[in-house]
Amino acid sequence: MTHPEPHTPDEQTAVPALSGPALSGPALSGPAATDPAGHAHHELRAVGLGLGYDGVPIVTDLDLEIAVGRLTVIVGANASGKSTLLRGLARLLTPQSGVVLLDGTDIAKIPGKRIATVLGLLPQQPLAPEGITVGELVGRGRHPHQGWFRGTTAADDAIVADALVRTGTLDLAGRRLEELSGGQRQRVWIAMALAQDTDILLLDEPTSFLDVAHQIEVLDLLLELNRTRGTTIVMVLHDLNLAARYADEMLVMRAGQIIAAGPPAQTLTVETVRSAFGLDALVIPDPVCGSPLVVPIGRFHRAPTPASAILGKANLS
Repeated sequence: MTHPEPHTPDEQTAVPALSGPALSGPALSGPAATDPAGHAHHELRAVGLGLGYDGVPIVTDLDLEIAVGRLTVIVGANASGKSTLLRGLARLLTPQSGVVLLDGTDIAKIPGKRIATVLGLLPQQPLAPEGITVGELVGRGRHPHQGWFRGTTAADDAIVADALVRTGTLDLAGRRLEELSGGQRQRVWIAMALAQDTDILLLDEPTSFLDVAHQIEVLDLLLELNRTRGTTIVMVLHDLNLAARYADEMLVMRAGQIIAAGPPAQTLTVETVRSAFGLDALVIPDPVCGSPLVVPIGRFHRAPTPASAILGKANLS
């Protein structure tokens, strides 16, 4: 039995904590691995993870290891547990059972500000203070890297400016967030996530409210971030074809469980689509890049009967 994923107040929070002194607490177990460019690679995994709301289980006994330095996309029907899983990985939801480990350390035991320098999250419905400008909001992405005695630096300003440029929001920097369209706001939130400059980035439906051109721009941007910087990216997407095109790894969820995992060509099959979505479909190669392309079969749109078959039946009558 599946259950809806209710929105709770902490789900709607994406603005990093205000700057403050470095917090004490357990260190991450061992140094993170680095790629040839010197970027850190942190490990994120779940063991026996159970998540839910008000005692109602949504995700149950789930084991998962996020592919380091790869782009992973989570797909599944509504209420399958996608957003719940993402919130659990980001420590926004306390496990009912099991544990989430960041570099081998229980993420619940790591101070929030320390986590925010390693792991960033863009939830479905982020909220911001009333009256905040675009530039101020994106600048908050730098707060986890600051302390009482370290204010904004020229390097911070450069990172914020770069995030604005890469998301096409530089010309909006002086405007208040509430003045923007839904698509513009979404790009601003993505800019803030980029400015946070973490080695792991979790995004829940980052293409929401975007037209198709901006969806491609945002996904291209995230893929570029992964390929050039080695950022580990995990995101929830509803569009199966975009998910298959951009993912290195796909996780397909149903009723709080992962029923298929691996490269899109292995996971996005006719059988998996039917099992996860209750949908009959064709799966063919994407003519652009060769990734799986799901073509739904509805009740009213079927391939027309070939004329030769019709003529053959007539000849037999």
